[in-house]
Amino acid sequence: MGRPAYVDSYYAASALAAPGRRPLEGSVDCDVCVVGGGIAGCSAALHLAERGLSVVLLEEYRVGWGASGRSGGQALFGVAAGQAKLTRLIGADGARAVWEVSVEALALLRSLIERFRIDCDWVNGYLLTAVKPRHERELQAEIAELRETCGYESVRYVPRAELATLLATERYLGALYDGNSGHLHPLNYTLGLAAAAESCGVRIFEGSRATSFSPAASARVRIATAAGEVHARHLVLCGNVYLGALAPALAAKIMGVATYIVATEPLGAERARALITNNAATCDMNWVLDYFRRSADHRLLFGGRVNYSGLRSFDAPAATRARMLRVFPQLEDVRIDYAWGGEVDITLNRAPHFGRLAPNVYFLQGFSGHGIALTGIAGKLVAESIAGTASRFDVFARIPHGSFPGGAALRRPALVLAMLYYRLKDLL
Repeated sequence: MGRPAYVDSYYAASALAAPGRRPLEGSVDCDVCVVGGGIAGCSAALHLAERGLSVVLLEEYRVGWGASGRSGGQALFGVAAGQAKLTRLIGADGARAVWEVSVEALALLRSLIERFRIDCDWVNGYLLTAVKPRHERELQAEIAELRETCGYESVRYVPRAELATLLATERYLGALYDGNSGHLHPLNYTLGLAAAAESCGVRIFEGSRATSFSPAASARVRIATAAGEVHARHLVLCGNVYLGALAPALAAKIMGVATYIVATEPLGAERARALITNNAATCDMNWVLDYFRRSADHRLLFGGRVNYSGLRSFDAPAATRARMLRVFPQLEDVRIDYAWGGEVDITLNRAPHFGRLAPNVYFLQGFSGHGIALTGIAGKLVAESIAGTASRFDVFARIPHGSFPGGAALRRPALVLAMLYYRLKDLL
Protein backbone atom coordinates (compact mmCIF):
# COMPACT_ATOMS: atom_id res chain seq x y z
CA MET A 1 0.00 0.00 0.00
CA GLY A 2 1.11 3.57 -0.58
CA ARG A 3 1.11 6.51 1.79
CA PRO A 4 -1.78 8.73 0.67
CA ALA A 5 -1.92 12.33 1.76
CA TYR A 6 -3.86 13.26 4.86
CA VAL A 7 -7.35 14.61 4.32
CA ASP A 8 -7.14 18.29 3.34
CA SER A 9 -7.81 19.66 6.84
CA TYR A 10 -6.58 22.51 8.97
CA TYR A 11 -4.77 19.93 11.07
CA ALA A 12 -2.85 18.52 8.11
CA ALA A 13 -1.94 22.04 6.97
CA SER A 14 -0.59 22.92 10.43
CA ALA A 15 0.95 19.55 11.30
CA LEU A 16 4.48 19.32 12.60
CA ALA A 17 7.07 17.58 10.47
CA ALA A 18 6.93 13.79 10.77
CA PRO A 19 9.25 11.18 9.27
CA GLY A 20 8.16 9.03 6.37
CA ARG A 21 8.02 5.42 7.52
CA ARG A 22 8.59 2.58 5.10
CA PRO A 23 6.14 -0.27 4.49
CA LEU A 24 6.79 -3.66 6.03
CA GLU A 25 8.73 -6.00 3.76
CA GLY A 26 9.68 -9.53 4.71
CA SER A 27 9.19 -11.22 8.07
CA VAL A 28 9.66 -9.68 11.52
CA ASP A 29 9.21 -11.05 15.04
CA CYS A 30 8.06 -9.23 18.16
CA ASP A 31 6.27 -9.67 21.45
CA VAL A 32 3.24 -7.59 20.41
CA CYS A 33 1.90 -6.45 17.04
CA VAL A 34 -0.40 -3.42 17.12
CA VAL A 35 -2.66 -2.71 14.13
CA GLY A 36 -3.68 0.92 13.71
CA GLY A 37 -1.64 4.13 14.00
CA GLY A 38 -4.16 6.34 15.77
CA ILE A 39 -4.04 7.43 19.41
CA ALA A 40 -5.12 4.03 20.76
CA GLY A 41 -2.54 2.13 18.72
CA CYS A 42 0.30 4.56 19.43
CA SER A 43 -0.54 4.65 23.14
CA ALA A 44 -0.71 0.85 23.34
CA ALA A 45 2.64 0.56 21.56
CA LEU A 46 4.24 3.17 23.82
CA HIS A 47 3.02 1.62 27.06
CA LEU A 48 3.96 -1.88 25.96
CA ALA A 49 7.45 -0.76 24.98
CA GLU A 50 7.89 1.01 28.30
CA ARG A 51 7.23 -2.36 29.94
CA GLY A 52 10.14 -3.84 28.03
CA LEU A 53 8.19 -5.63 25.29
CA SER A 54 9.24 -5.54 21.64
CA VAL A 55 6.48 -3.94 19.56
CA VAL A 56 5.67 -3.60 15.85
CA LEU A 57 2.91 -1.19 14.78
CA LEU A 58 1.24 -1.57 11.37
CA GLU A 59 -0.62 1.39 9.87
CA GLU A 60 -2.49 1.08 6.59
CA TYR A 61 -1.90 4.70 5.56
CA ARG A 62 -0.06 7.17 7.81
CA VAL A 63 0.08 7.74 11.56
CA GLY A 64 -2.99 9.78 12.54
CA TRP A 65 -4.62 9.36 9.11
CA GLY A 66 -8.00 8.33 10.57
CA ALA A 67 -10.27 9.88 13.20
CA SER A 68 -7.40 10.49 15.64
CA GLY A 69 -5.88 13.07 13.31
CA ARG A 70 -8.96 14.91 12.08
CA SER A 71 -11.46 15.03 14.96
CA GLY A 72 -12.83 17.97 16.93
CA GLY A 73 -9.88 17.68 19.30
CA GLN A 74 -12.00 17.80 22.48
CA ALA A 75 -10.74 15.71 25.42
CA LEU A 76 -13.68 15.04 27.74
CA PHE A 77 -14.49 13.34 31.01
CA GLY A 78 -16.72 10.26 31.09
CA VAL A 79 -17.93 8.08 28.24
CA ALA A 80 -20.60 8.81 25.65
CA ALA A 81 -23.03 6.27 27.13
CA GLY A 82 -23.23 8.13 30.45
CA GLN A 83 -22.98 6.79 33.99
CA ALA A 84 -26.64 5.82 34.36
CA LYS A 85 -26.52 3.51 31.34
CA LEU A 86 -23.21 2.01 32.45
CA THR A 87 -24.72 1.26 35.86
CA ARG A 88 -27.55 -0.64 34.18
CA LEU A 89 -25.10 -2.55 32.00
CA ILE A 90 -22.37 -3.54 34.49
CA GLY A 91 -23.56 -2.43 37.93
CA ALA A 92 -22.60 0.47 40.15
CA ASP A 93 -19.10 -0.77 40.96
CA GLY A 94 -18.24 -1.39 37.32
CA ALA A 95 -19.65 1.97 36.23
CA ARG A 96 -17.62 3.74 38.92
CA ALA A 97 -14.47 1.94 37.77
CA VAL A 98 -15.09 3.09 34.18
CA TRP A 99 -15.66 6.64 35.43
CA GLU A 100 -12.38 6.63 37.34
CA VAL A 101 -10.52 5.41 34.26
CA SER A 102 -12.09 8.22 32.19
CA VAL A 103 -10.83 10.82 34.67
CA GLU A 104 -7.39 9.20 34.78
CA ALA A 105 -7.41 9.40 30.99
CA LEU A 106 -7.26 13.19 31.16
CA ALA A 107 -4.39 13.09 33.65
CA LEU A 108 -2.55 10.60 31.43
CA LEU A 109 -3.02 12.81 28.38
CA ARG A 110 -1.48 15.78 30.20
CA SER A 111 1.39 13.69 31.53
CA LEU A 112 2.23 12.30 28.10
CA ILE A 113 2.23 15.79 26.60
CA GLU A 114 4.56 17.02 29.33
CA ARG A 115 6.82 13.97 29.53
CA PHE A 116 7.43 13.71 25.79
CA ARG A 117 7.18 17.47 25.09
CA ILE A 118 4.39 17.01 22.54
CA ASP A 119 3.64 20.33 20.86
CA CYS A 120 -0.14 20.04 20.38
CA ASP A 121 -1.66 23.31 21.68
CA TRP A 122 -3.29 21.83 24.81
CA VAL A 123 -5.83 24.17 26.49
CA ASN A 124 -7.85 23.49 29.67
CA GLY A 125 -11.61 24.04 29.76
CA TYR A 126 -14.86 22.61 28.37
CA LEU A 127 -18.41 24.01 28.17
CA LEU A 128 -21.43 21.73 27.65
CA THR A 129 -24.24 24.09 26.69
CA ALA A 130 -28.01 23.97 27.11
CA VAL A 131 -30.10 24.85 24.05
CA LYS A 132 -33.52 24.45 25.69
CA PRO A 133 -34.98 24.48 29.23
CA ARG A 134 -34.95 20.69 29.65
CA HIS A 135 -31.20 20.77 28.95
CA GLU A 136 -30.77 23.18 31.86
CA ARG A 137 -32.51 20.76 34.19
CA GLU A 138 -30.46 17.85 32.89
CA LEU A 139 -27.22 19.77 33.39
CA GLN A 140 -28.11 20.70 36.97
CA ALA A 141 -28.88 17.04 37.72
CA GLU A 142 -25.67 15.85 36.06
CA ILE A 143 -23.51 18.28 37.99
CA ALA A 144 -25.10 17.17 41.26
CA GLU A 145 -24.53 13.53 40.34
CA LEU A 146 -20.91 14.09 39.34
CA ARG A 147 -20.07 16.02 42.49
CA GLU A 148 -22.03 13.96 45.02
CA THR A 149 -21.75 10.42 43.64
CA CYS A 150 -18.49 10.53 41.70
CA GLY A 151 -16.66 13.10 43.83
CA TYR A 152 -15.81 15.08 40.69
CA GLU A 153 -15.35 18.63 41.91
CA SER A 154 -14.09 20.36 38.77
CA VAL A 155 -17.58 20.88 37.29
CA ARG A 156 -19.91 23.78 38.00
CA TYR A 157 -23.02 25.34 36.50
CA VAL A 158 -22.67 28.50 34.44
CA PRO A 159 -25.92 30.53 34.34
CA ARG A 160 -26.98 32.38 31.22
CA ALA A 161 -25.75 35.81 32.33
CA GLU A 162 -22.25 34.52 33.02
CA LEU A 163 -22.24 32.39 29.88
CA ALA A 164 -22.90 35.53 27.85
CA THR A 165 -19.51 36.82 29.02
CA LEU A 166 -17.81 33.63 27.82
CA LEU A 167 -19.52 32.95 24.48
CA ALA A 168 -20.53 35.69 22.04
CA THR A 169 -23.86 34.10 21.18
CA GLU A 170 -27.45 34.24 22.39
CA ARG A 171 -28.16 30.61 21.52
CA TYR A 172 -27.47 28.98 24.90
CA LEU A 173 -29.36 29.14 28.20
CA GLY A 174 -26.62 27.88 30.50
CA ALA A 175 -23.73 25.43 30.61
CA LEU A 176 -21.71 22.92 32.56
CA TYR A 177 -18.10 24.02 32.84
CA ASP A 178 -15.30 21.52 33.46
CA GLY A 179 -11.81 22.83 34.03
CA ASN A 180 -10.31 19.34 33.83
CA SER A 181 -11.33 18.63 30.23
CA GLY A 182 -9.90 20.59 27.33
CA HIS A 183 -8.81 20.60 23.71
CA LEU A 184 -5.75 20.11 21.51
CA HIS A 185 -4.43 19.68 17.96
CA PRO A 186 -5.28 15.99 17.49
CA LEU A 187 -2.95 15.22 14.60
CA ASN A 188 0.07 16.75 16.31
CA TYR A 189 -0.80 14.88 19.51
CA THR A 190 -0.99 11.58 17.62
CA LEU A 191 2.27 12.26 15.78
CA GLY A 192 3.87 13.07 19.13
CA LEU A 193 2.71 9.76 20.61
CA ALA A 194 4.15 7.90 17.63
CA ALA A 195 7.49 9.66 18.07
CA ALA A 196 7.43 8.83 21.79
CA ALA A 197 6.75 5.17 21.00
CA GLU A 198 9.63 5.06 18.51
CA SER A 199 11.94 6.61 21.10
CA CYS A 200 11.14 3.58 23.29
CA GLY A 201 11.99 1.12 20.52
CA VAL A 202 8.66 0.60 18.71
CA ARG A 203 9.00 -0.20 15.01
CA ILE A 204 6.27 1.59 12.97
CA PHE A 205 5.49 0.58 9.40
CA GLU A 206 3.19 2.82 7.32
CA GLY A 207 1.50 1.83 4.08
CA SER A 208 1.11 -1.63 5.60
CA ARG A 209 -2.46 -2.85 5.92
CA ALA A 210 -2.89 -6.01 7.96
CA THR A 211 -4.79 -8.31 5.59
CA SER A 212 -5.24 -11.35 7.83
CA PHE A 213 -4.15 -12.88 11.09
CA SER A 214 -4.04 -16.49 12.21
CA PRO A 215 -3.33 -17.64 15.76
CA ALA A 216 -1.08 -20.68 15.55
CA ALA A 217 -0.90 -23.78 17.70
CA SER A 218 2.27 -22.40 19.27
CA ALA A 219 0.22 -19.53 20.77
CA ARG A 220 1.86 -17.06 18.41
CA VAL A 221 -0.03 -14.95 15.90
CA ARG A 222 0.91 -14.45 12.26
CA ILE A 223 -0.22 -11.12 10.82
CA ALA A 224 0.04 -10.78 7.05
CA THR A 225 0.47 -7.61 4.97
CA ALA A 226 0.82 -7.18 1.21
CA ALA A 227 4.59 -7.52 1.32
CA GLY A 228 5.43 -9.03 4.66
CA GLU A 229 4.36 -10.70 7.86
CA VAL A 230 4.70 -10.24 11.61
CA HIS A 231 5.00 -13.09 14.09
CA ALA A 232 3.97 -12.03 17.60
CA ARG A 233 2.94 -13.46 20.94
CA HIS A 234 0.07 -10.95 21.15
CA LEU A 235 -1.99 -8.90 18.71
CA VAL A 236 -3.81 -5.64 19.52
CA LEU A 237 -6.40 -4.41 16.97
CA CYS A 238 -6.91 -0.63 17.05
CA GLY A 239 -8.28 -0.02 13.56
CA ASN A 240 -11.89 0.77 14.49
CA VAL A 241 -14.05 1.26 11.37
CA TYR A 242 -11.04 0.63 9.13
CA LEU A 243 -10.47 -2.97 10.25
CA GLY A 244 -13.28 -4.14 7.97
CA ALA A 245 -12.79 -7.69 6.73
CA LEU A 246 -9.77 -8.20 8.98
CA ALA A 247 -12.12 -8.78 11.93
CA PRO A 248 -15.75 -9.22 10.76
CA ALA A 249 -17.00 -10.04 14.27
CA LEU A 250 -15.91 -6.58 15.41
CA ALA A 251 -17.32 -4.79 12.38
CA ALA A 252 -20.87 -5.81 13.35
CA LYS A 253 -20.54 -4.03 16.72
CA ILE A 254 -19.63 -0.59 15.40
CA MET A 255 -20.76 1.72 12.64
CA GLY A 256 -18.86 4.49 10.93
CA VAL A 257 -20.65 7.83 10.89
CA ALA A 258 -19.37 10.83 8.98
CA THR A 259 -18.72 14.08 10.84
CA TYR A 260 -17.70 17.42 9.37
CA ILE A 261 -15.60 20.37 10.52
CA VAL A 262 -14.80 23.77 9.04
CA ALA A 263 -11.98 26.13 9.95
CA THR A 264 -12.35 29.83 9.35
CA GLU A 265 -9.67 32.11 8.07
CA PRO A 266 -7.51 33.58 10.87
CA LEU A 267 -9.72 36.04 12.75
CA GLY A 268 -6.99 37.87 14.60
CA ALA A 269 -6.43 37.48 18.32
CA GLU A 270 -8.97 40.07 19.47
CA ARG A 271 -11.87 38.84 17.35
CA ALA A 272 -11.21 35.18 18.12
CA ARG A 273 -10.95 35.82 21.87
CA ALA A 274 -14.23 37.73 21.81
CA LEU A 275 -16.04 34.62 20.51
CA ILE A 276 -14.88 32.33 23.36
CA THR A 277 -13.30 34.48 26.05
CA ASN A 278 -12.10 31.59 28.25
CA ASN A 279 -10.86 29.56 25.23
CA ALA A 280 -12.87 26.50 26.29
CA ALA A 281 -13.90 23.71 23.95
CA THR A 282 -17.67 23.94 23.56
CA CYS A 283 -20.37 21.43 22.66
CA ASP A 284 -24.16 21.65 22.86
CA MET A 285 -26.59 19.04 24.19
CA ASN A 286 -28.58 18.31 21.05
CA TRP A 287 -28.43 14.80 19.64
CA VAL A 288 -27.25 16.24 16.32
CA LEU A 289 -24.84 18.52 18.07
CA ASP A 290 -22.59 21.46 17.33
CA TYR A 291 -19.07 21.68 18.75
CA PHE A 292 -16.46 24.36 18.36
CA ARG A 293 -13.25 25.84 19.72
CA ARG A 294 -10.51 28.33 18.96
CA SER A 295 -7.27 27.27 17.30
CA ALA A 296 -3.85 28.41 18.40
CA ASP A 297 -3.63 30.74 15.39
CA HIS A 298 -6.98 32.41 16.15
CA ARG A 299 -9.37 30.58 13.85
CA LEU A 300 -12.74 29.14 14.81
CA LEU A 301 -12.98 25.38 14.29
CA PHE A 302 -16.65 24.38 14.08
CA GLY A 303 -18.05 20.88 13.72
CA GLY A 304 -21.53 19.52 13.35
CA ARG A 305 -23.97 17.76 11.05
CA VAL A 306 -23.41 14.05 11.57
CA ASN A 307 -24.24 11.98 8.47
CA TYR A 308 -25.50 8.46 9.23
CA SER A 309 -26.69 7.64 5.73
CA GLY A 310 -23.31 6.92 4.17
CA LEU A 311 -24.26 9.19 1.25
CA ARG A 312 -22.16 12.15 0.13
CA SER A 313 -24.92 13.95 -1.76
CA PHE A 314 -25.38 16.95 0.53
CA ASP A 315 -23.03 19.95 0.67
CA ALA A 316 -21.27 19.31 3.99
CA PRO A 317 -19.14 22.49 4.04
CA ALA A 318 -22.15 24.71 3.35
CA ALA A 319 -24.31 22.87 5.88
CA THR A 320 -21.62 23.13 8.56
CA ARG A 321 -21.05 26.81 7.83
CA ALA A 322 -24.79 27.43 8.14
CA ARG A 323 -24.76 25.78 11.56
CA MET A 324 -21.80 27.94 12.56
CA LEU A 325 -23.66 31.09 11.57
CA ARG A 326 -26.68 30.02 13.62
CA VAL A 327 -24.38 30.18 16.66
CA PHE A 328 -22.19 33.10 15.58
CA PRO A 329 -24.08 35.20 12.97
CA GLN A 330 -21.39 37.88 13.32
CA LEU A 331 -19.08 35.64 11.26
CA GLU A 332 -21.14 36.08 8.09
CA ASP A 333 -18.25 37.96 6.45
CA VAL A 334 -15.63 35.35 7.36
CA ARG A 335 -14.05 33.05 4.80
CA ILE A 336 -13.88 29.28 5.36
CA ASP A 337 -10.31 28.15 4.68
CA TYR A 338 -10.71 24.41 5.34
CA ALA A 339 -13.63 21.98 5.33
CA TRP A 340 -13.21 18.26 5.93
CA GLY A 341 -14.91 15.17 7.22
CA GLY A 342 -14.37 11.54 7.97
CA GLU A 343 -15.76 8.55 9.77
CA VAL A 344 -15.72 7.92 13.50
CA ASP A 345 -16.93 4.73 15.15
CA ILE A 346 -19.99 4.45 17.35
CA THR A 347 -21.43 1.48 19.21
CA LEU A 348 -25.11 0.71 19.59
CA ASN A 349 -25.09 1.64 23.30
CA ARG A 350 -22.39 4.38 22.92
CA ALA A 351 -20.14 2.60 25.44
CA PRO A 352 -16.54 1.76 24.48
CA HIS A 353 -15.98 -1.75 23.20
CA PHE A 354 -12.83 -3.50 24.47
CA GLY A 355 -12.19 -7.23 24.62
CA ARG A 356 -10.44 -10.30 23.23
CA LEU A 357 -11.06 -12.37 20.10
CA ALA A 358 -8.67 -15.01 21.45
CA PRO A 359 -6.57 -15.19 24.62
CA ASN A 360 -3.76 -13.34 22.85
CA VAL A 361 -5.80 -11.16 20.44
CA TYR A 362 -7.11 -7.90 21.94
CA PHE A 363 -9.19 -5.10 20.46
CA LEU A 364 -10.06 -1.47 21.29
CA GLN A 365 -12.90 0.31 19.49
CA GLY A 366 -16.25 2.08 19.85
CA PHE A 367 -15.17 5.34 21.50
CA SER A 368 -18.31 7.08 20.16
CA GLY A 369 -17.01 10.65 20.12
CA HIS A 370 -14.99 10.49 23.36
CA GLY A 371 -11.83 9.21 21.75
CA ILE A 372 -9.21 11.89 22.37
CA ALA A 373 -8.76 11.00 26.05
CA LEU A 374 -10.20 7.46 26.21
CA THR A 375 -8.06 6.07 23.41
CA GLY A 376 -4.89 6.97 25.28
CA ILE A 377 -5.94 5.25 28.51
CA ALA A 378 -7.27 2.29 26.49
CA GLY A 379 -3.76 1.72 25.18
CA LYS A 380 -2.44 1.75 28.73
CA LEU A 381 -5.10 -0.73 29.90
CA VAL A 382 -4.34 -3.22 27.15
CA ALA A 383 -0.64 -2.96 27.99
CA GLU A 384 -1.47 -3.68 31.63
CA SER A 385 -3.49 -6.71 30.59
CA ILE A 386 -0.80 -8.16 28.33
CA ALA A 387 1.71 -7.65 31.15
CA GLY A 388 -0.51 -9.69 33.47
CA THR A 389 -2.75 -7.19 35.26
CA ALA A 390 -6.08 -7.44 33.46
CA SER A 391 -8.53 -6.20 36.10
CA ARG A 392 -9.16 -2.73 34.68
CA PHE A 393 -9.28 -3.92 31.07
CA ASP A 394 -11.74 -6.63 32.05
CA VAL A 395 -14.19 -4.13 33.55
CA PHE A 396 -14.57 -2.64 30.07
CA ALA A 397 -14.66 -6.09 28.49
CA ARG A 398 -17.72 -6.89 30.65
CA ILE A 399 -19.82 -4.17 28.97
CA PRO A 400 -22.32 -6.02 26.75
CA HIS A 401 -22.53 -4.92 23.12
CA GLY A 402 -25.19 -5.78 20.57
CA SER A 403 -24.75 -5.84 16.83
CA PHE A 404 -26.35 -3.11 14.77
CA PRO A 405 -29.68 -4.45 13.48
CA GLY A 406 -30.41 -5.29 9.89
CA GLY A 407 -27.19 -6.98 8.81
CA ALA A 408 -24.81 -5.50 6.28
CA ALA A 409 -27.59 -4.39 3.90
CA LEU A 410 -30.14 -2.90 6.31
CA ARG A 411 -28.21 -1.72 9.37
CA ARG A 412 -27.53 1.77 8.01
CA PRO A 413 -31.13 2.47 6.89
CA ALA A 414 -32.32 1.31 10.31
CA LEU A 415 -29.92 3.71 11.99
CA VAL A 416 -31.02 6.57 9.74
CA LEU A 417 -34.63 6.02 10.84
CA ALA A 418 -33.55 6.05 14.48
CA MET A 419 -31.61 9.28 13.95
CA LEU A 420 -34.65 10.96 12.41
CA TYR A 421 -36.45 10.31 15.69
CA TYR A 422 -33.63 11.91 17.70
CA ARG A 423 -33.41 14.90 15.36
CA LEU A 424 -37.13 15.47 15.93
CA LYS A 425 -36.45 15.38 19.68
CA ASP A 426 -33.87 18.14 19.21
CA LEU A 427 -36.65 20.35 17.87
CA LEU A 428 -38.90 19.83 20.91
